[in-house]
Amino acid sequence: MRIGLGKDIHKLKKGYSLTLGGIEIPYKKGLESYSDGDCLIHSLIDAIFGALAHEDIGRTFPNNDPKYKNIASTELLKETKNILNDSNYKISNIDVFISCEEPKLSPFIDKMRENIASILEINLSDISIKAGTNEGLGYIGKKKGIECISVVLLEDK
Repeated sequence: MRIGLGKDIHKLKKGYSLTLGGIEIPYKKGLESYSDGDCLIHSLIDAIFGALAHEDIGRTFPNNDPKYKNIASTELLKETKNILNDSNYKISNIDVFISCEEPKLSPFIDKMRENIASILEINLSDISIKAGTNEGLGYIGKKKGIECISVVLLEDK
């Protein structure tokens, strides 16, 4: 078995859409990024890469390559799945924590889980996504960004 940890954070800014787990969430601000800013999927990709001892998301999908400009992070996750499929490992389970003050994410968690399970072709019961606030503390607490932390456990195929 192998374990991987991934973390990603993006600034909240007007004029951008908010996408987490491949689901567009109605909100007055979105995540500023070279791609769609889906910090949940970005942290998940880095967790998978970490478990595989593969290079990180920035070296695999560089933000100076025009083909990744405004790309849906779900497309990057599909490419990550191909890298995982070429390994001797499969996903055992995924655990994700999203930190933000707003918007309230609980109505979207099941859709995020379903979307990720579909892309990675794993059981819904193998994905946990939780969301919480920073109780008004720090960058996240001041509603300036959203941060995601992901842990992935891989096992032999």
